[in-house]
Amino acid sequence: MHQASNNFQRGFSMIEVLVTLVIIAIALLGAAGMQLYAMRINQGGQFRTQAVFLASDIVERMEANKQEAINGRYALGNTTDAGTLNTACSAAACNSATLAAYDLNQWGNAIEALLPQPSWQITRTIAGNPSTYRIIISWTERSTDKVSHGDTLSYTATRTIEN
Repeated sequence: MHQASNNFQRGFSMIEVLVTLVIIAIALLGAAGMQLYAMRINQGGQFRTQAVFLASDIVERMEANKQEAINGRYALGNTTDAGTLNTACSAAACNSATLAAYDLNQWGNAIEALLPQPSWQITRTIAGNPSTYRIIISWTERSTDKVSHGDTLSYTATRTIEN
């Protein structure tokens, strides 16, 4: 009778170890899932920050070239491609109209490089002096499920420019 009791206890210890391993494995999977979620949220925050910096960048370019901004040269329809430019104002002197086209091209290239599946638009909502512009930058973040293509997010800024 005493021998059977010892065998039962030895098996019971093995079951305790296996249950402990299962609990630890579940805890580690949960921690890995939380880490993955935190990385996704962090990347989304990075995209939002980039959009704010990019909107500030074009506003600063408009402020530096005020007359062309007042003339409406910085208005840009909804686009997803920065295109190519014939004149590089960083290498040669440009007039103010060419500088506006150069600014838009450089800004579009920066958006394409920093945001996933971006689109952008600059609308002049009030013409004249002062002129008011609305800047909209959109991008698509990766989805958490395998079915959808992701969430489209956007950042909108408004700026009034006067001489």
